[in-house]
Amino acid sequence: MGLLSNRIVRSSLKPGDHIYSWRTAYIYAHHGIYLGDDKVIHFTRRGQEVGTGTVLDVLLVSSGPNRSYVPCPTCVPRDDAHGVVSSCLNCFLGGGILYRFEYSVSPALFLAKARGGTCTLAVSDSDDDVIHRAKYLLNNGFGCYNVFKNNCEDFAIYCKTGLLVLDQSTMGQSGQAVSIIGGPLAAVMSTPLRLVTTNIYGMAATAVGVYCVSRYAADIGMRSDVVKVPVEDLTRRLATGVLQVLEPSLPVAPPLAH
Repeated sequence: MGLLSNRIVRSSLKPGDHIYSWRTAYIYAHHGIYLGDDKVIHFTRRGQEVGTGTVLDVLLVSSGPNRSYVPCPTCVPRDDAHGVVSSCLNCFLGGGILYRFEYSVSPALFLAKARGGTCTLAVSDSDDDVIHRAKYLLNNGFGCYNVFKNNCEDFAIYCKTGLLVLDQSTMGQSGQAVSIIGGPLAAVMSTPLRLVTTNIYGMAATAVGVYCVSRYAADIGMRSDVVKVPVEDLTRRLATGVLQVLEPSLPVAPPLAH
């Protein structure tokens, strides 16, 4: 893997790897956990691996490349796939190219890879822990798919780190979702410069700076609103509909003696 690409060959794969493949003209990538023996566990919504559940899906699908994809007879058909599923590597890739998500990267490398959803500053747990979480969620689910808060990248990052965002009303762990929002945000933040300068280069530099800061601050390895959640506890919370992790309250001080 190099600075510009995380592309790998199949022979370098090992169980517990977080892998991905670009979809829809490199707008989105689909993520999963490689188990070994040509099997991948990943999180999807019915018929749309990177769908939003809105009319935008029509645009996303229509912008994608026409690939020669022939599903194998042993995997769940794409239109029937929903939630956490297991597929062979070929079906997971869907005719695309194989990439490996990087963990424990340096801040410099993280910022150099301007595209989100390819690496993180966070540290991965052992391969055994990663595979255990993936298999457990295959049998127990990972909640409802949400392109911004609970998508395939969020699933893979949780399997690798066990980290979960405390407040489920905010952005999830997904780096590619942050990139989608961060671009327009950077443009908006740089707009006031037009009041003091017409220098297009200064405005562009400011927009890039805002984008990089937003990506860095939102990375799962830098956020302060995350906590390590055992996979068994996660599925119990999903079953009860209570995802927010409550921090233990401080002990109440005894009353002062008169």
